[in-house]
Amino acid sequence: MAYLKNKALFFTTSPRTPSKMIPEIQLLGEHFSGCKWNQQTQVAFIDLLARSGFFEGSGSLNNKDFSARDRINRAPKALGFVDLSPQVELTDAGKALVYGKRPQEIFLRQLLKFQLPSPYHVETKNIEGTFYIKPYLEIMRLIRDLESLSFDELKIFALMLTDYREYDTVKQAILDFRADKEAHSGKYKKFVDEKWTDALIQTYFEYIDAGKTKTRETKDKSLKKFLTTKKSNTRDYADACFRYLRYTGLVSISHRNRSIAFYPDKIKEVDFILANIDRRPAFIDDIDKYKDYLFNASIPSLYVDDIENVIDHLMRISDYTQRQLFGKNIEELKDIRDAIIAERKEAVIKAKVTEIKSYALYSEIIDTYNEIISDGYYDAPLMLEYNTWRAMTMLNGGDIKGNFKFDDMGFPLSTAAGNMPDIECDYDDFVLSVEVTMQQGQRQYESEGEPVARHFGQMKKRTGKDAYCLFIAPTINNASLAHFFALNKIGISYYGGKTKIIPLELDQFMRLIENSYNYHTQPNPHNIRQFLDEVMRQEELASDEKDWNEKIQNCVTQWLVA
Repeated sequence: MAYLKNKALFFTTSPRTPSKMIPEIQLLGEHFSGCKWNQQTQVAFIDLLARSGFFEGSGSLNNKDFSARDRINRAPKALGFVDLSPQVELTDAGKALVYGKRPQEIFLRQLLKFQLPSPYHVETKNIEGTFYIKPYLEIMRLIRDLESLSFDELKIFALMLTDYREYDTVKQAILDFRADKEAHSGKYKKFVDEKWTDALIQTYFEYIDAGKTKTRETKDKSLKKFLTTKKSNTRDYADACFRYLRYTGLVSISHRNRSIAFYPDKIKEVDFILANIDRRPAFIDDIDKYKDYLFNASIPSLYVDDIENVIDHLMRISDYTQRQLFGKNIEELKDIRDAIIAERKEAVIKAKVTEIKSYALYSEIIDTYNEIISDGYYDAPLMLEYNTWRAMTMLNGGDIKGNFKFDDMGFPLSTAAGNMPDIECDYDDFVLSVEVTMQQGQRQYESEGEPVARHFGQMKKRTGKDAYCLFIAPTINNASLAHFFALNKIGISYYGGKTKIIPLELDQFMRLIENSYNYHTQPNPHNIRQFLDEVMRQEELASDEKDWNEKIQNCVTQWLVA
């Protein structure tokens, strides 16, 4: 049981990417079903998770049981995918998510049942009566009524919607905000911060007035620190809300506008949800009935549970006739629908690849990188992966595979899983992994140093080909540079012997793209390998990593230049 102590909505932030939940709870169910969820089980789970092929990291070395609870007690338990009492079990909803055909559909049902308060989330006495809401349901309602919802609107206003009966008040506050921001277009960031601060002060007035401004994150009791912490928390919650809603397949993200909206062809499904699902929290004081309700993989009913609705959809997106579809059950119809959508997605991606290879999107790719550098996108890490896949595809000559996920419309949905390179390029006689990160400073080295080398080694062993790796970041940390410089010189069997990892700053990679665009013919794999080999040759000649870094710049400048 968790206690609600704050007077604002929260959304589960661990795991941050919903799809990562699936292999983690599968591991939990297959190895620990029937066990008590105690410290021993928690430590054993995080150790097993750290050894798995899909998880990056090892959990907290000093507090492994906490790491396990962080992964399982938050989203998986709160959304009803696992039951931890009296013993560990995957629920029916959890089994459907892990083993079923349509995880996004199951995920949507569970989001719609998430409520505050509940037997899992109980209000403390000092805020009793604050919460009475199904958060995801009401956020969806705001998106529908307002046609879209920006990240700023979510974090400032929507997170203060703790009772669905206050919906109209919050909706009007957002409309007023939209009207006011037109008058502050030249000073938008300052305007937003002031509105954000005012909203937090209003929400936590009683705490501030009583001097209760200490947070668990720090011993600093100042109002400034209190507000900074609350802003950080609300930013994380807003981000989690966006990510979890996006996984349902109902919404699209406008990265430039930092907003979320429903796909036009999903409006019927959304309207059905908003019209038919009870807005009131259920079984607040009855744990057994709440579990029966939460764990049920078949409720609530969705628009796509009606055969006639699915048939109607199929007839709109395909050449199927009603006669051809007659007599098929709902699962058979959904299988046909999913196959058509998957085929359509592949066609869209294939068309994009053809357009990219023609260099028709050269300017757009360069502009996208500039937007990423200037913090112009909501999800910069995802856009960096997607745009670098486009850039590598544009260089042509190989089989270029981005390991990030596409949505049904062919747009980037989520970053690559932690157990594989971001991008894999197969050029027949050699392979190239491409790893990208927005991380900077010491955090870059700590987060990326080991995984990048491990992914390189795994790809080299898997393919049996000569392998290279490009590590791309807005800036390369000195520790990362030194790390890769050393690994390239030391034969470590775990990484497939000596590595060939080349760190590039984003502006250097952009210069490579520019050079390829201006080259008199289409670059080919031979041209790419020439660059890679020359950089590695220059490393052998370099006196240290700093000297090598300067030589890399020379290689970049001279590549494909007559």
